[in-house]
Amino acid sequence: MNSPDGEAQFCFAFVNNSCPRSVRSVLSVCALYVVMIGAIVMTMLGNLVVIVSITHFKQLHSPTNFLVLSMATTDFLLRCLVMPFSMIRSIESCWYFGNFFCKVHSCCDIMLCTTSIFHLCFIAVDHYYAVCDPLHYVTKITIPVIEVFLLISWSVPIFFAFGLIFSELNVIGAEDFVAAIDCTGLCVLIFNKLWGVLASFIAFFLPGTVMVGIYLHIFKIARKHAKQIGMEPTMKQVGSGSKTKVSSNKESKATTTLSIVMGVFVLCWLPFFVLTITDPFINFTAPEDLYNVFLWLGYFNSTFNPIIYSMFYPWFRKALRMIITGMIFYPDSSTLSLFPTQA
Repeated sequence: MNSPDGEAQFCFAFVNNSCPRSVRSVLSVCALYVVMIGAIVMTMLGNLVVIVSITHFKQLHSPTNFLVLSMATTDFLLRCLVMPFSMIRSIESCWYFGNFFCKVHSCCDIMLCTTSIFHLCFIAVDHYYAVCDPLHYVTKITIPVIEVFLLISWSVPIFFAFGLIFSELNVIGAEDFVAAIDCTGLCVLIFNKLWGVLASFIAFFLPGTVMVGIYLHIFKIARKHAKQIGMEPTMKQVGSGSKTKVSSNKESKATTTLSIVMGVFVLCWLPFFVLTITDPFINFTAPEDLYNVFLWLGYFNSTFNPIIYSMFYPWFRKALRMIITGMIFYPDSSTLSLFPTQA
């Protein structure tokens, strides 16, 4: 809607009680759309490569990769079902899709973000057994165990998100604030003091603390293994040193990769959940643009994971080449090797 300078703009020009619309320059709007659409497309394509690779290539059919596959599916759904609508809301500061879909969108947002975080936590558990108890890894991390991990990763966030939003427990005690800001075209997720803390604890701080604790222990064990390898007698290393070195390098590389994934996860999501906790205690005075920046920083976490895979996992790069060149459509392509011969 075109309007003279200084005249307020509204989400719905001909609707009473319409929400005011943020006025941005054309350049800033175009820049925001380019950045956000780019992030959505990159995340969709990156996670789609992970999904197709693990699904197609039989060599990747392992318990750990089934967890990675489920996490990539979660991130892919987040980009398809949540981010496009969040993009329009963030840039236009208006919600054009109705009150009911606002609730569904909020539920899917909480559910898929929490599910992705839970997957990262269980991948850390998987890696803990792979590094700290390798002799019993195959017997402890089995397909049934992975199924339990997946059941928890999906069911808990589903019940948590839909139960919280549709019961409106999150706004108890904040009814006056909700009524004061209510208007047509508004879709914001309000947490009272109790649920601001509980939701952040369930979705981020609990799994995040578990992940940090696991990786600190893994680093300790990996360092101990490295010292033991370095102290092996020279004659013993002549016979088995090469194999031990390869195993140690693979272990170190996997630990480094997953640690970077964890570090990126903390940096991306910590600001958002800190704001979620503090906002009710400062009478919801946090700027809307700050909330959107932290929310999209959290969204970008799912964009970075496939990039990290491409940097540290040769099988990901080889699978990407085979997908781009169409080799996956060749007969028996699912049985091709994606790993170096010496691995």
